[in-house]
Amino acid sequence: MSNPSTMSVKLTSPKGRELFSYLPSYYETSRVMQADMQSKGTEIDLLYQALDQTLDQFFVRTATWGLGYWEQELGIETDRLKPVEQRRAVVESKLRGAGKFSGRLVANVAEAYAGGKVDVSFQPEAWSFTVSFVDTMGIPPNIDDLKRAIDDLKPAHMAVEYEYRYLIWDDLDNKQITWDELDAASLTWNELEVWA
Repeated sequence: MSNPSTMSVKLTSPKGRELFSYLPSYYETSRVMQADMQSKGTEIDLLYQALDQTLDQFFVRTATWGLGYWEQELGIETDRLKPVEQRRAVVESKLRGAGKFSGRLVANVAEAYAGGKVDVSFQPEAWSFTVSFVDTMGIPPNIDDLKRAIDDLKPAHMAVEYEYRYLIWDDLDNKQITWDELDAASLTWNELEVWA
């Protein structure tokens, strides 16, 4: 049977192991010192985790519980029912939306929502412009937020249209799949329209 005073405590805390490594070697078999370093290390691990989570809130792309502060600062109504990614897109587009109105500005804002390339074309004779989603198939999930953001950006006299990308027969032909393979995918018509 093992002597209880020589049994070691498993150090699971990364900081506890680091703290223990600074102690003199004669503490290697001390259960008391191992337990002490484990408990102190666990607390330090939690502190570092809290610091990392707090640092994440300073950047829109990593913010979680701090998104409300970003939204408040930018005058955006907080909707906690929306997914975090959509809330981040609203904040990011608002941050990108500062400056002189241009196609690049509209594209910057729209790309924050769509998550892909967006083309903006102007029709000056019609006092309008078109936002075309190049990389996104179908309607982006937060299109209403994007429309509100662009309405806030654009001059009041300009109209805006949105062009969505769907699967067309030529795209389907280019994939060189058989009808049997397509049938095996068991897609609804709506799923087929945005199938990439």
